[in-house]
Amino acid sequence: METYDFAVIGGGSAGYAAAAAAGRLGLKACCIEGGKEVGGLCILRGCMPSKTFIESANRFMTLRRAQEYGLRTGKIGFEPGEILARKRRLVGEFAGYRAHQLGSGRFKLLRGRARFLDANRVEVQHLDPAGEPVSETSRVFASTFLISTGSVIEAIDLPGLAEAGFLTSDSVLDSGHMPSSVIVLGGGAIALEFAHYYEALGSKVTIIQRSPQVLKEADADVAAALVHAYRQRGMEVFCGTRLLEVIPGPPRQVRFESNGRTHTAEGEEILYALGRTPAVTGLGLANASVDQTRHGAVRVKTTMQTSQPHIFAAGDVTGTFDIVHVAIEQGVLAAQNAARLLRNEPLHAIDYRLQLFVMFSEPQVAYAGLTEKAAAAQGVPVRTATYPFADHGKALVRGESEGFVKLLCHAHTGEILGGAVVGPEASELIHEIMVAMYFRATAVQLAVIPHYHPTLSEIWTYPADELAAAVAG
Repeated sequence: METYDFAVIGGGSAGYAAAAAAGRLGLKACCIEGGKEVGGLCILRGCMPSKTFIESANRFMTLRRAQEYGLRTGKIGFEPGEILARKRRLVGEFAGYRAHQLGSGRFKLLRGRARFLDANRVEVQHLDPAGEPVSETSRVFASTFLISTGSVIEAIDLPGLAEAGFLTSDSVLDSGHMPSSVIVLGGGAIALEFAHYYEALGSKVTIIQRSPQVLKEADADVAAALVHAYRQRGMEVFCGTRLLEVIPGPPRQVRFESNGRTHTAEGEEILYALGRTPAVTGLGLANASVDQTRHGAVRVKTTMQTSQPHIFAAGDVTGTFDIVHVAIEQGVLAAQNAARLLRNEPLHAIDYRLQLFVMFSEPQVAYAGLTEKAAAAQGVPVRTATYPFADHGKALVRGESEGFVKLLCHAHTGEILGGAVVGPEASELIHEIMVAMYFRATAVQLAVIPHYHPTLSEIWTYPADELAAAVAG
């Protein structure tokens, strides 16, 4: 039996970051990676491949609009197979680099699937180089553990769906076919990003969201602005629905209820994007007495400890924030706290004050810190101010006037507590608010910081001025 100070189960973003941090801290560490491929969700089936697709879509949208800028492009087109080939090449490079990092020697990499035997031992079913199980097993003893096994697609019982066939956020990334029409089931980031991708390349898109709004964690005005923009692009968007059944095609049909009426959407393809669920099957969590939430996530404290103090968890498997930079932060903290635990030192807690969400739709969406919804739920008194891109010079020059920015500050102190953007380069603009929040800046301070004209970023000065005056008054 191999013995370690810190054993990581899962080599994705959280797991790799944790194992590397443990190695730097002088812990004898291992990382047990049981995926068919090495790399983790972000690299293999998440951030990097999807944004590669979206980059192609964005460039094509620019070509579609060339005449608005007095440009002539001639006949334009695209090759889905070449888009897919570019994605595979880039993902191969990203995954190759991650495999190199995992095998760098700072910790031991074990290719296999781990199952807890008890709170300090796991059995590892070894995998061959192709990621297939072999007969060989081994056992690992560790003083501390990290569970970072990520998430898998969540399945719902929708009559007719399996028979009709459908794309998922995994399979769509290996599809070289561009359908004439797509029904997107879901209204989260994955669903909305792929809706943008398909419409940009010419597909007719219908979005069916079960919750009352898309991006259900966002403020209503943010979600509404994106829906308006999508409808302006010709997409159909239905929220507050109840899915009834799927009828196999061609074309495929989805029957659903909305506003008391039954509707039928038709599409060549269905993209199933109704969320993901923590990947815990086969881990043997009960053997280690690790508690789970009613949704199956590994329950964690702010120290990233589970119900077993020496077993930590990080990333999607915790069901907190399915966001890569948060998973990395959680993983690193877990490794640091494991080292502190072994030295009998006080543990540190994670601080989610600087929450950040970005969606690479068109227009882009981003928000940081508190939303109005969250502030109200927490009883935090806030003031808000907004400013539209339709009245902003640089946005008008760019021909991208959809959306707005919103700034939130504490009603009494003026400290900036959050911000949101729906509009051009939202993924970049939101970081100005993150920096302000990190230094606990006030609206008054943001308002007096010089911003070059004309730039997109100067739009923040308008809501900052309004809030500064309101707090002063």
